[in-house]
Amino acid sequence: MTSYSIKSVCVYCGSRLGNKPYYEDLATTMGHLIADHNMELVYGAGSIGLMGTVARAATERGANVIGIIPEHLDAIEITQDGLAELHVTDNMHERKKMMFDRSDAFIVLPGGLGTLDETMEMMTWAQLSLHRKPIVLVNYKDFWTPLVELIHHVVSDGFANPDHADLIHVVSTPEEAMEYLVHYNSKAA
Repeated sequence: MTSYSIKSVCVYCGSRLGNKPYYEDLATTMGHLIADHNMELVYGAGSIGLMGTVARAATERGANVIGIIPEHLDAIEITQDGLAELHVTDNMHERKKMMFDRSDAFIVLPGGLGTLDETMEMMTWAQLSLHRKPIVLVNYKDFWTPLVELIHHVVSDGFANPDHADLIHVVSTPEEAMEYLVHYNSKAA
């Protein structure tokens, strides 16, 4: 098994802050840790919600931050200032593909339907052997427990192989997420 070095991390998370103050603290910590580990942040380019918080936190600690946003969301999500790179795509499909291409790993923080969509798509691509990039679900204060239980339900009822539940690595904190990525090994990305 050869070593696979994580240089860039795509963070999927909410374009809202949620209704508990610790979500914003979680996003700040994640952004700081990405920068502190000399990794590049790839994200949805918005300045609002948890995604804006992650980007600002990573930027303030000196990380290279790459924002990728579809043209139709540019006005809604208010593109973050101070990005190292900004890419405006024609549509969501191009955005998600570019985010995938620019990332060595994925971290999932609390979020809504878009976060679920992105997470499930990366899991599906991994299931189809289209990639072997790590997907880390930060189940902070059990936010993602219903999703983890749903995935296990899908497996137990025979709609997915048991190893498909292992396509995501579930941790409780941003620190555990970074620890996992720092030590991640894979045969191929």
